[in-house]
Amino acid sequence: MDVITAVLLGIIQGLTEFLPISSSGHLEIAKTILGDNSLPKESLLMTLVLHGATALSTIVVFRKDIQEIFQGLFQFERNDAFYFSLKIITSMIPAVFVGFFFEDFITELFHKNILLVGLMLWVTALLLYLANRAEVTEKDLNIKSALGIGIIQAIAILPGISRSGATIALGVILGIDKSKAARFSFLMVIPLIFGSMAKSILEIDNQVSEISILSLSLGFIAAFITGILACKWMIEWVKNSKLWYFSVYCLIAGSVAIIFDLL
Repeated sequence: MDVITAVLLGIIQGLTEFLPISSSGHLEIAKTILGDNSLPKESLLMTLVLHGATALSTIVVFRKDIQEIFQGLFQFERNDAFYFSLKIITSMIPAVFVGFFFEDFITELFHKNILLVGLMLWVTALLLYLANRAEVTEKDLNIKSALGIGIIQAIAILPGISRSGATIALGVILGIDKSKAARFSFLMVIPLIFGSMAKSILEIDNQVSEISILSLSLGFIAAFITGILACKWMIEWVKNSKLWYFSVYCLIAGSVAIIFDLL
């Protein structure tokens, strides 16, 4: 893999991990338009590295929040950190279940099926539109809401449905404070990213083609930097109720995908 491709993949990963436009959906569109042969066979290892970069960027952005959570947990009391961690664990259950039992099936179902991807992008557009019109509140997140957000995160394994977009949108629609919804959405995915990375490590074998250290390093740096920027941008956009920008984008992208498939 050349360094230019690695950097481009890093930028795409960093942006689409946090912006509500569905990284998996765009990947399927790219596969269809460019053809599978144009994508590097080393994608599993590169994906592992890039996901590690975006996980690290999330930790950097929310380092104070994460520090407070761990400090609260080590007090071994039923404090705010304890209950927040309980909400994170609750939100992970549906995604772990779906990812463990149905990920391969869903991947095969959507492989190069650009029509379904386009329809799911429409679903993302609808969720973002409804969230943008939702009434502004300062409601706190509870266990029931965390489970609901976890369920839609599991559904977001479908290519075309943005994980960040769907989880933030549902949180806002449920009346949760927008900043709290965005914060929870980004923090809840950190354990899942590391879990997915561990699963990918087990799948890597000696037959994976070698990638130069330079390509891996530049891809990591690109994903890390763009991930930090995208994460901060997304928080501000949610605060300022500008989710409709992404709603329009997903609607257009979905329409283009559907038209491309029908032609």
